[in-house]
Amino acid sequence: MNTYRKLTETEIQQLRQQGCTAADWQLIEVKNGFEAAHIQDVHFSGPIRLGIFRKEYTLPGGLPVHSGIQHATLHNVEVGDDVRIYNVHNYIANYRIGDGTCIENVNAILVDGRSRFGNGICVPVMNEGGGREIPIYDHLSAHLAYIMTLYRHRSDVLEKLHAMIDDYAARQESDMGSIGSDVRILNCGSIKNVRIGDAARIQGVSVLKNGSVNSNATAPVKLGSGVKCNDFIICSGVEISDSTLISCCFVGQGCVFGKHYSALDSLFFSNCQGMHGEATAIFAGPYTVSHHKSTLLIAGMFSFLNAGSGSNQSNHMYKLGPIHQGVAERGAKTTSDSYILWPAKIGAFTLVMGRHTKHSDTSALPFSYLIENATESYLVPAVNLRSVGTIRDARKWPKRDNRKDPEKTDQINFNLLSPYTIQEMWRGREVLQEIQQISGLTTEEYCYNNCRIRNSSLRNGLRLYETGIAKFLGNSLISRIEQKAMDAAEPVTSMQGLRRALMPDSPVGEGEWVDCGSLITPKTEVTRLLDDILQGKTASLEDIQKRFREMHCNYYSYEWTWALKHLEQVWGVPCSEVSKEQIVRTIKRWREAVIGLDRLIYEDAKKEFNLNAQTGFGIDGDQEERLRDFENVRGTFESNSTVQEILAHIERKSALGDKILDFIERIG
Repeated sequence: MNTYRKLTETEIQQLRQQGCTAADWQLIEVKNGFEAAHIQDVHFSGPIRLGIFRKEYTLPGGLPVHSGIQHATLHNVEVGDDVRIYNVHNYIANYRIGDGTCIENVNAILVDGRSRFGNGICVPVMNEGGGREIPIYDHLSAHLAYIMTLYRHRSDVLEKLHAMIDDYAARQESDMGSIGSDVRILNCGSIKNVRIGDAARIQGVSVLKNGSVNSNATAPVKLGSGVKCNDFIICSGVEISDSTLISCCFVGQGCVFGKHYSALDSLFFSNCQGMHGEATAIFAGPYTVSHHKSTLLIAGMFSFLNAGSGSNQSNHMYKLGPIHQGVAERGAKTTSDSYILWPAKIGAFTLVMGRHTKHSDTSALPFSYLIENATESYLVPAVNLRSVGTIRDARKWPKRDNRKDPEKTDQINFNLLSPYTIQEMWRGREVLQEIQQISGLTTEEYCYNNCRIRNSSLRNGLRLYETGIAKFLGNSLISRIEQKAMDAAEPVTSMQGLRRALMPDSPVGEGEWVDCGSLITPKTEVTRLLDDILQGKTASLEDIQKRFREMHCNYYSYEWTWALKHLEQVWGVPCSEVSKEQIVRTIKRWREAVIGLDRLIYEDAKKEFNLNAQTGFGIDGDQEERLRDFENVRGTFESNSTVQEILAHIERKSALGDKILDFIERIG
């Protein structure tokens, strides 16, 4: 156990000779093993505790320096072992500094009064006019924030959630700040009322005020040149650089911001990225990405979004102020110079092109294109299901998970097809059929929720939704047969046994599903959680987070319950009465759907290698040289990794279909 002692008279005399002063030498305590030789030109004020300084550091370029304190003023500070503090222009006040930390060339680091270090700050997310303020805290998840933002009709539950967060924030309150172990704070301006975790790298920062930098050794936070952060919480693994401005924001795990990005009154969850542009009052669910200048995201909810250059939205119509809001469901994309006038709701995995000012709601028609044509908004349903870009996005997201922290705050479901998106396809199919029935099969254009749909687009959308639904239901059925019938401890040998194997493990999963801030789950589970919070059965923020993890872990069990219910609608009989022929028919339809979509995606990928795509290659040569130049830069169509994966996917799924069908045929 480390013990502290008072300075000896000899040590005090040596410190004085080395240019040190103190308001009261008796308030300074040091660890056994302390050597005064490493303390020079330091003024001490108030209670001080000093560790021992044994370690030597090597600065970039190879310059060796020893741990210790030089050219600084310290007031009410505890300094750990092997710390280096050098050249503090003003002072460090009211801080505990961990072992091995290095602080050089800073203006001031202080806590003034009592602080909660960003916890409990209310962020006016989505609606700048107010009404959706969210109190942030160190461990805020996208799922809890989603509920607190959008479930305002459950005011009784929100009151309890606010009380939990306020209690957590109160427990963080202190008049002492902390800087963790192995932290680097170099060439920075002012740091005031900020708590900094282990292994943080803070270099060239201009201002940090009233917040928490929740860094740790497995997922360090990096803050760079010119960064200004006020009223914030920054989670593990975050990187912010290049004069980025953060004000009144929560920044989730693995986010990256740079190149003069500006964010105000916003929530950013796991793996968001912001470069050049601006965000104001947004709920940025995981993988919300904006990389371009003149791009504004404002007053909306997004996730798995890719915002094109110059795309923006408006949240007021010059009447009652900026009171409008919008939602772009998961996987939406906005092209260059696109524009949406809120309020509007964009369906999942929908591509938005052009300007849209008529408050469209396309949520029942996912995987679509929303395109401007002569000031009108035209909707092309389901066409994104056959886009190679959609498949590429779905594959890249898990690979680009930037979170190194073993404790993941957000429970992210990456599935492209899920009960959430399939229920929208199911509803979309019904919507398109109803439009046909009401307006007639031969109508050239249909009107739907302030959009226009061409007849050919509608008919094609119906086919694609049918294909998507067949693919998902077949995927679920095959997975169930593999796990519970083929690979079971005792493989199934009869139809009766197969029917038993297909029975769901849990009644949970029927009914509507929600995308609760990247957590895809039955709405009944969210409702049950809210009821348990209200009744005191789930009484802490830790318990709430545990419930979210349980929902995520049980996803495939819940998914099968949902899928089986819809398969029974397709079969026209309950699972207990399904025949071998009906199961075989479903699997064959699945195989057709999978291979059919893959072939459409394959044909879409070809467009990236046609003659138009080769424009500008082989700039001074003939057609043969243009082709060679193109292939040397882009490769050939056949060698492209995405194309190869599509072909391999067709082979795998064909073989899997044959394997399952053979197994079913052998059942008595």
